[in-house]
Amino acid sequence: MDEVSTVIVYSFRQYDPYLRMYDVAKFKAPRDLIVSRFKGEVLEGTHEEVEASALDADGRYRRIATGWGELA
Repeated sequence: MDEVSTVIVYSFRQYDPYLRMYDVAKFKAPRDLIVSRFKGEVLEGTHEEVEASALDADGRYRRIATGWGELA
């Protein structure tokens, strides 16, 4: 039986120096990447477990809204 690898991703906010304020990122990412790569602040309580294969090459997770729910 094949086991599907999953990862926990979170919403987060980043400081925008041009706007001089925080802005919520348009994607989710694993906690360690939020801190190290994206220099963001994790928004606790926004976690979601997703398949590791759903992350792009940079570790970002973008939910594709279909309007019909999950089609598979």
